[in-house]
Amino acid sequence: MGEVNNPLSKKSYDFALVIIQLYKDLTVLEKEYILSKQLLRCGTSIGANIAEANGAISNADFSAKISIAYKESLETKYWLSLLKDSDYIDKNRFEELHLKGDELSKILFSILKTTRIKN
Repeated sequence: MGEVNNPLSKKSYDFALVIIQLYKDLTVLEKEYILSKQLLRCGTSIGANIAEANGAISNADFSAKISIAYKESLETKYWLSLLKDSDYIDKNRFEELHLKGDELSKILFSILKTTRIKN
């Protein structure tokens, strides 16, 4: 497993693994490559930006990376909704992933509010 130093890093890493599995399923089983690639990019980017935030050299740098991770979490939820509404993923899988993505969004937004108030 990659470097996971805190609960948010672990949640985002675990979420990325689930997104990767969904990408594999969509490309192999459904032969869907465009939407799934978009989902793969933003769904794995959340954790990457959190990792960068953990190595930030300033409060502004930290806040910027958390902001990007937050925006990527919103984009991930968008692609999940689109995949559900176009019948590429079923409602149960959507709800499970959307709930995890929403949890990440809420945590990131809370951190963002706190860091923006301090700056």
